[in-house]
Amino acid sequence: MSLDHQFDKKHLWHPYTSMSEPLPCYGVESAEQCLLTLESGEKLIDGMSSWWACLFGYNVPELNAAAKNQIDKMAHVMFGGLTHQPAIELGKKLVSMTPKHLEKVFLCDSGSVAVEVSLKMALQYWHAKGTPKSQFLTIRNGYHGDTFGAMSVTDPEGAMHDLYHRFLPEQIFAPQPSICFHEQWNSDSLLEITELVINNKSNIAAIILEPIVQGAGGMYFYHPEYLKGVRALCDEYDLLLIADEIATGFGRTGKLFACEHADINPDIICVGKSLTGGYMSLAATLTTEHIARTISDGKAGVFMHGPTFMGNPLACAVANASLDKLMNMNWQQSVKQIEQWLQQYLSPCHTLSTVKSVRVLGAIGVVQLNEAVDVAVVQKKFVELGVWIRPFGKLVYVMPPYIITEAQLKQLCDAIYQVVTPS
Repeated sequence: MSLDHQFDKKHLWHPYTSMSEPLPCYGVESAEQCLLTLESGEKLIDGMSSWWACLFGYNVPELNAAAKNQIDKMAHVMFGGLTHQPAIELGKKLVSMTPKHLEKVFLCDSGSVAVEVSLKMALQYWHAKGTPKSQFLTIRNGYHGDTFGAMSVTDPEGAMHDLYHRFLPEQIFAPQPSICFHEQWNSDSLLEITELVINNKSNIAAIILEPIVQGAGGMYFYHPEYLKGVRALCDEYDLLLIADEIATGFGRTGKLFACEHADINPDIICVGKSLTGGYMSLAATLTTEHIARTISDGKAGVFMHGPTFMGNPLACAVANASLDKLMNMNWQQSVKQIEQWLQQYLSPCHTLSTVKSVRVLGAIGVVQLNEAVDVAVVQKKFVELGVWIRPFGKLVYVMPPYIITEAQLKQLCDAIYQVVTPS
């Protein structure tokens, strides 16, 4: 059956697009490993891991089996007053995998909700201590999601959430870290955030940031010593540190979690996206025994959050299979190999007048242009070249599945070079 594109165009609202002049949509018939098969029969190499979630590509036997096995038992059951083996098993895995001291697991249904939960945890923690605080400090050019709390800690100036800023809580924004991942460290990079902490410490509930890699806010890689310095500031001035690892978790940067580049432990961590290998929506927020106990012993007596699909058994079962697959493969070698291929095959882009910079970290490759792209035009060119790459703004980037072959990755990089080459 052919897809009804007219209905889609008229009635289905796709992300970050207009209903009056929607961007073109390409119909996908099926997907296998790193290939998307369009309804026309064309096959596209997926460079996006479906927004960074499909670590092992598509139609993964182990994940298929986990979903099929679980759905015959129960697809969903409320988590209030009930529990089940998939959630318990997933909790054990997350506690053992994540940075030290993160022992309490709140299972929710999306990355944005995981961030909302982390913010509420921080606010309720200080309320329970009898010293309520109402603001968060973060760094510019970050991105934490599209719900209101998450939007408030996403840079409001010139960003995708600019038009909502009058409705959002006013947060404190430090400049983007000035020193990139591979540059020589200079501690002066911490001066401005240090000053902001000193001047606002009595009202800062937590510092929240994306460790090492700022994702949708600009695909920027900053120096690990900056993150280490922020952890030290939180320790010195008794602030909580929230690490948003939704995009960076589970090996994407070359470490299992990006916090490991700086050898630090956050007080709260958010994970999502690739948690289920891209099969369905699931996220988690983990925190320490101390924070959980303080919240639980406070006036409210409970943590005030409870999504309907919290701890969904089907999602948890697939997440368990995905994490098992990750830990049973040599993911470090796979990510390192992808990093080397990206460095090699994206390097020709350095010579182009349209290109401002090229950067690679782990299984992330970014070509930053001098001018913003026309998404519809560029997307069509990529499809004609047999690849699926979804640029935004001035950024053309890839985050491929960990199973991608060298030939497939080279085709992705060659396509980027061809598309961004001046005509």
